[in-house]
Amino acid sequence: MFQSFTASSRPEQGPPRLAALRAELAARGLTGFLVPRADAHQGEYVGARDARLEWLTGFTGSAGFALVLPDVAGVFIDGRYTVQVRGQIDLSVFTPVDWPANAAADWLRRHAPAGAAIGYDPWLHTPDEIGRIESGLAGSGITLTAVESNPVDAIRPDLPAPPCGRVRQHPLALAGLSSAQKREAMAAELRHAGVAATVITLADSLAWLMNWRGSDIIRNPVVQGFAVLHDDARLDLFIDPAKVAHLPEDEGVTRHPPEAFLGRLRALNGSVRYDPSTAPMRVKTALAAGVAGADPCLLAKAKKNPAELDGMRAAHRRDGAAMVEFLCWYDAQDLTTLTEIDMARALEGFRAAGGDLMDLSFDTISSTGPNGAINHYRVTEETNRRLAPGDLFLIDSGGQYPDGTTDITRTLPVGVVADERKAAYTRVLQGMIAISRARFPRGVAGGHLDALARYPLWLAGQDYDHGTGHGVGAALSVHEGPVRLSRISTLPLEPGMILSNEPGYYRAGGWGIRIENLIVVREAAALGDNRRMLDFETITLCPIDTRLILTGLLSMEETGWLNAYHARVLDEIGPLVSASARAWLVGACAPVRATRR
Repeated sequence: MFQSFTASSRPEQGPPRLAALRAELAARGLTGFLVPRADAHQGEYVGARDARLEWLTGFTGSAGFALVLPDVAGVFIDGRYTVQVRGQIDLSVFTPVDWPANAAADWLRRHAPAGAAIGYDPWLHTPDEIGRIESGLAGSGITLTAVESNPVDAIRPDLPAPPCGRVRQHPLALAGLSSAQKREAMAAELRHAGVAATVITLADSLAWLMNWRGSDIIRNPVVQGFAVLHDDARLDLFIDPAKVAHLPEDEGVTRHPPEAFLGRLRALNGSVRYDPSTAPMRVKTALAAGVAGADPCLLAKAKKNPAELDGMRAAHRRDGAAMVEFLCWYDAQDLTTLTEIDMARALEGFRAAGGDLMDLSFDTISSTGPNGAINHYRVTEETNRRLAPGDLFLIDSGGQYPDGTTDITRTLPVGVVADERKAAYTRVLQGMIAISRARFPRGVAGGHLDALARYPLWLAGQDYDHGTGHGVGAALSVHEGPVRLSRISTLPLEPGMILSNEPGYYRAGGWGIRIENLIVVREAAALGDNRRMLDFETITLCPIDTRLILTGLLSMEETGWLNAYHARVLDEIGPLVSASARAWLVGACAPVRATRR
């Protein structure tokens, strides 16, 4: 099994660890300290060494931070984690804080004593982040202080070693472009901008640029290291040699040990670009002539080339076959005898049976009943819930394959489900279809489209507290920036970008619904006045459960999209599954009859 179901932390561990941290801060002359869920590469997932927020508080969510003061410790979480955090932390010593509604600076102004010195690790925070806090603290007398060593690490008795996963070559047939071609394209951009070099700190950017895939971080085939790309396409690479000793050296790439990184930065001449939203604050302070600017790999990586898209489509077809085998199995079971862990194990088994599953793309969210209302729920042996009649079962999962990364969510009935839940399910489906059918001019950003997914829910006074979609890497991170479908996204969508399409609805303490496919931005067929438009290709191929639909709520257009999608699923996935699964698939893809015009 790729996934474990043991609890990684316990609330009762929090109070003594918090007390030890406060003692360490007092010894260093610090009033407080920022504890982020971050590493030096600002990845969504972190290794054991960098899981400081989880170790200290018990909170395991993928985003958030803690602010520790002498008399109060706030755990800052967004709307995805408002339920989860209360079950994972000791509420007698930690206080959940709604974020970003409550900014760190505003909270410090309310709670920190006059003249407070708040420490932070400059390897774990970006210049943008520190700048926002310092601006918010202006005139307060409260200061931020960079520390040379992390005080959380100082109190951890068994501090894990840094990740050192073996790197593998990503084949050119899947990458589409050689590393040399990518480096030259990025260097040309630097020359055009009049910049001598750029610093690369994101682990997925480094993996993409080098055509490498790594194993430093569980579920994410990224490569942790740092690099400096010069305007002549030379690359200085700072990486643990144990990761890459077996790989031939690339022409134009010079390998250095990681400890040489800061010294090289200080010695650079000319203007050097760093990304203030992703690079560590330590990078900015080391550069004599630093110029703020975006990581040049970000947009290029987001716009997948034909080879990457072909690999993603192939991976999704195989993943779709595994999902169909699972759904067929699901419908054949006495569900009331099974648990969330049983479901996660079964699905992993069907994926693994394909023979090329390298890892999960994230820990499977296998949830039923009230656990379904926890957006990023991770089932453990302690929280494991048995399926019960009338429940909704939500499973959000994905796989890492040599040629692609998948991410899919389906919500399924457990017996007969109440109409209230079916109505919410239908509204979520309508929102998912609205994004799938969207057609829009160039220049439109994810923030412009996000409302399409929410509108059916809004009409019923409902909503969800997460973005509608995130970017997805090609055999890389399942959550990839900078593209997303979100109210705050301003980046225009461009052909080749891959996003999730996953509206939902959650009734705290009751149940949850989410339906998710992955979609690719593409050029749309000409219509009307032939204005250049974009639309989406859906690459996830798996039936959407029709037993939960109130068909009277669907329009003719929505029904038409659903039936066409299911016809495609049957055509493409049917030949890939067992005879029993194919027979099940025929029924699952049967056309839905429109009852509303």
